[in-house]
Amino acid sequence: MAKNEDIQRGALPIPDLAYTGTVTYDATDPDTHYPPIERLLPPEGAPNVLVVLIDDTGFGASSAFGGPVQTPNFERIAALGLKYTRFHTTALCSPTRAALLSGRNHHTVGMGGITEIATSAPGYSSLRPNNCAPLAETLKLNGYSTAQFGKCHEVPVWESSAVGPFDHWPHPGGGFEYFYGFIGGETNQWYPAIYENTSPVEPWGTPEEGYHFMADMTDKAINWTKQQKSLAPDKPFFTYFAPGATHAPHHVPEEWADKYAGKFDQGWDAVREETFARQKAAGVIPESAVLTERSPGIPAWDEMNEALKPVLAREMEVYAGYLEYADHHVGLLIDALEELEVLDDTLIYVIIGDNGASAEGTMKGTTNEAFVINHMEELEDDAYLIAHKDDLGTPRSYNHYAIGWAHAMDTPYQWTKQVASHWGGTRNGTIVSWPNGIAARGEIRDQFAHIIDVAPTVLEAAGIPEPSTVHGVTQRPYEGTAMNYSFDEKGADERHTTQYFEMLGNRAIFHKGWTAVAKHKDPWLASSHGLDDDVWELYNVEEDWTQSNDLAAREPAKLAELQRLFLIQAARFNVLPMDIRSAERFNEEIAGRPALVRGTSQTLYAGMKRLSENSFINIKNKSFTVTASVTVPDVGAAGVVIAQGGSYGGWSFYAHDGALAFAYNILGIDTDYVRSDVALTPGKHEIRAHFAYAGGGLGKGGTVTLFDGDTVVGEGEIARTLPFFFSMDETVDVGADVASPVSADYGSRGNEFTGRIAWVRVDAGDDSHDHLMDPDHRMQIAMTRQ
Repeated sequence: MAKNEDIQRGALPIPDLAYTGTVTYDATDPDTHYPPIERLLPPEGAPNVLVVLIDDTGFGASSAFGGPVQTPNFERIAALGLKYTRFHTTALCSPTRAALLSGRNHHTVGMGGITEIATSAPGYSSLRPNNCAPLAETLKLNGYSTAQFGKCHEVPVWESSAVGPFDHWPHPGGGFEYFYGFIGGETNQWYPAIYENTSPVEPWGTPEEGYHFMADMTDKAINWTKQQKSLAPDKPFFTYFAPGATHAPHHVPEEWADKYAGKFDQGWDAVREETFARQKAAGVIPESAVLTERSPGIPAWDEMNEALKPVLAREMEVYAGYLEYADHHVGLLIDALEELEVLDDTLIYVIIGDNGASAEGTMKGTTNEAFVINHMEELEDDAYLIAHKDDLGTPRSYNHYAIGWAHAMDTPYQWTKQVASHWGGTRNGTIVSWPNGIAARGEIRDQFAHIIDVAPTVLEAAGIPEPSTVHGVTQRPYEGTAMNYSFDEKGADERHTTQYFEMLGNRAIFHKGWTAVAKHKDPWLASSHGLDDDVWELYNVEEDWTQSNDLAAREPAKLAELQRLFLIQAARFNVLPMDIRSAERFNEEIAGRPALVRGTSQTLYAGMKRLSENSFINIKNKSFTVTASVTVPDVGAAGVVIAQGGSYGGWSFYAHDGALAFAYNILGIDTDYVRSDVALTPGKHEIRAHFAYAGGGLGKGGTVTLFDGDTVVGEGEIARTLPFFFSMDETVDVGADVASPVSADYGSRGNEFTGRIAWVRVDAGDDSHDHLMDPDHRMQIAMTRQ
């Protein structure tokens, strides 16, 4: 290979050049000479790169941008560099991440929505085309070490099992040499569903033993970085650090939430006003900025039940503790870089939110998102919330805060996550630091920027050209604008002058200081009308920072100009046809995407664990039968044969005290048990649990009958079932119940089946009631999973 400074890096991988010199017969011949092997390294001066992406955090949350949550480590990084006050995301999780990692607009790389609602349309397929190689792959092929930690929500649902394919996983397809994290929109921070590279692994401990995923992933990132610098100190790294924080569930050690006790008793309206004042004082919004009014549909704090307000305040205390806890662990990673003496030569992005704050927690918040997903909100009335206030944030909850708090965390802007039409959904405070490459310290930059600008910025900082081909495929050029021009020139003219936004029909266009916007739907509601019925608004955002003064009626020509420009951009970047459908996007055949599992019968084998609901046949709202071939040891039968879900909802077929048992857990509120009093004898058995659905609608109950061979050994009633979803992240497991336990008969550890399991077959009945499902609610289920 040529010397690194002479390498032509436009075609990747860099071609190996054949030796063309003299070839001798004997290696001892004095004319024998070969150039030494050169290790592939990036150009001289290429920095380490750390990209931190916080989840579901609005512009007005972090103290770095005037928010009420103390984030001293974000502020510490900002003091070494710059705060960008007009940095934007896509308004939704998967799309923002796909755009960040590719340098192209989210529709260009097939991520017009979350992976669960993908269609066969190019802009919505969830498939990144091979002419849009990810940034990590480009850096790896130029000599960087690459690793990702935390959340990945860009894997197509039909590729999200342990058998892949892995072309769209972080490792290997995404260009990361190492991955430690979870696949999907969220995970239980106390009992996470973790993958190391492509293999499922279990957490090192339980919550009682001090386990939390945020701390775990940070330890992994620190250890990986230390090893990388120990073994290859001259090789820079690219680390993508993407915590599940602060996406729901808001799980955090209680002492972190308790730091905010009483800090939010004044309510979300007062918090907005306090934040707005701090933002002006900090200079992250101009003095002329106007605090927008509360978005329609969001209740005022004074309208809430007085008895419920302590619960609502605790929801925000927990969220604040969660964000500060995330900041603390980012700080530990920064400490490690400082200890390794590489901090000054590391380009750091801290993007505080992949979209605005999440308004998916209902008007009152919830102790368990599954109440909302399963349309069982009636079980979680005010009295229930009050009784379970102290569960919030703990392993006893799967919680989310009220919509009013989300809006307050997006201060000073309108709306929230999902709403790509307004800054509340898309504007996220961002910090950039690179002490050896940026002379400015603690300054503010107001140039417009977008998530697609990160990749070209990194390449320019590293001195690496955009590749023209990768793995033989001609590449589509980056669509972002490098931000390096603004690093040391505060008043530099804006270079990213046009940007479209679209999500679920909510859409906008920014162009040279103006925005035209059309909000199609509220985040908590499904689409109720056609796109042509949407009302467009117009804002001069050079003068009206917060989009508070709609000029559509006064400037119709300007509005028409921008509407036309939106359509041009939409056609150019695969936005069309915009898709506001609900039920159709859940039917794989209509949507045009593959299904990982088809049919009404599935056979599983011992050791198969961490199977998502997409990897398992649907047994909800119908009868089903679980049959297993097992061998019972001489010590007797104990442990789980198969389980789905966990402590927040699910079912389990297991042995307890030597006999068969079946448990059905309803959202952690109640668990119905059916038990046999006949112990299984040592030897081979074919055991069975048959659930006969009572019918009459969705989520109804039925009768469970337990069999040993053809002999009935137990029977009992299940009062009701979960109609839509068992768990966001807890899974189907054979031979154990990993993570939180479905049944109180066993714990989260040591519940493995004592004997041998040859196979487990699950057969779904033909009495499905799924056709009664409200299609709009199905869309809400998907959007809760972002």
